[in-house]
Amino acid sequence: VGAQVVVADQVTVIDGVALTKLLADSGATVMQATPATWRLLLEAGWRGGRHFKALCGGEPLPGELAVQLLDRCGELWNLYGPTETTVWSTLAQVQRSAPGQLPDIHIGRPVANTSIWILDAHGEPCPKGVPGELCIGGDGVTLGYLQRPELTAERFLADRFAGPDATAADGSAPKLYRTGDRARWRPDGQLEHLGRLDFQIKVRGYRIELGEIEATLATHPAVAHGGVLAREDRPGDVRLVAYVVAHAGATVASEALLAHLRQTLPDYMVPQHVVALDGLPQ
Repeated sequence: VGAQVVVADQVTVIDGVALTKLLADSGATVMQATPATWRLLLEAGWRGGRHFKALCGGEPLPGELAVQLLDRCGELWNLYGPTETTVWSTLAQVQRSAPGQLPDIHIGRPVANTSIWILDAHGEPCPKGVPGELCIGGDGVTLGYLQRPELTAERFLADRFAGPDATAADGSAPKLYRTGDRARWRPDGQLEHLGRLDFQIKVRGYRIELGEIEATLATHPAVAHGGVLAREDRPGDVRLVAYVVAHAGATVASEALLAHLRQTLPDYMVPQHVVALDGLPQ
């Protein structure tokens, strides 16, 4: 239909002023970003426009951020979906609320050719209103993890809810992806996301297993014990903080510890702060 895609590079997406300029220079009418990036734009003075469409996904959309975006956009959409279902699986248009009230934030309904099931611990559908694991079927479901058959078998189930003639992209039987997310069907037929069933978190749109960071902390010779938390001391500013206890007679230097983590962890999993403690609460 004559549309054009503009992909912002890594330098631009962390600079609110540069991103604002790119939006203006390109004449963009739609943008997809995480809540953290939308905050970056707002702090840089971005004004939006009444014909602009904002798509927000990758992590939960806070109500107060939605209010600010609705004041600057013609449409605001909340998107949900993991990489394994390439990528958005549900969506909801965020509606303006009464003055002084926050918008009703939910993840809506499945996109085309996608099915959503809320299953209990026995793999049976939960009644409306009852929380369970959010599982995704349909054309967006990937075939599995590259060269990781055990993980593929754990996270991808046979889709027994698909029709008798349904097939996956490679001609095999259709699969359901177990997201590990907790959700429920609301009485109004909308999906409500209720967080994770495990210890996985999301920071700036990246999936992070805190246990993986903690395990890497423990490989440093000076570290006796360690723990990692995601802290949000300022709205929208989520940071990873490592708390470490040194072996007797040893000292943990923050820069040396972070350099050790960078050898094996991607940048988005390296904590922003290291706090030395005499002991960890048990």
